Amino acid sequence: MHRTLTEYARCLYGDEYGATPECSLEHRESCFVEEMTFADAEAILAMLRELCPHVVDGHLPVWVRNLAYRLVLLQRSDEPALLREAAENLWRHGPDWDDIAADLIRRADALEIN
Repeated sequence: MHRTLTEYARCLYGDEYGATPECSLEHRESCFVEEMTFADAEAILAMLRELCPHVVDGHLPVWVRNLAYRLVLLQRSDEPALLREAAENLWRHGPDWDDIAADLIRRADALEIN
């Protein structure tokens, strides 16, 4: 088993900033998604920030990034900075999700006002 979600993602998708580690484990996308689904927000954010530090880079598929942010926001829905980060990701990989990104910004604004 991989020690971290980041390590699993790196083995499965590669890493733009470093070599993919030698690993004898089986890498199945469905198992990775299952592990990410039940990971805590900190583990998911660590993976995103390490493998995609500039939002537009990295080898994680867009659908994995979108799912990762969705899972994080389900756990930490009251953090304006995180809502804005997720919105930026959607805008960078849209335009299909522009309306969702705009809604995230509205939610962030509302939280900052209250």
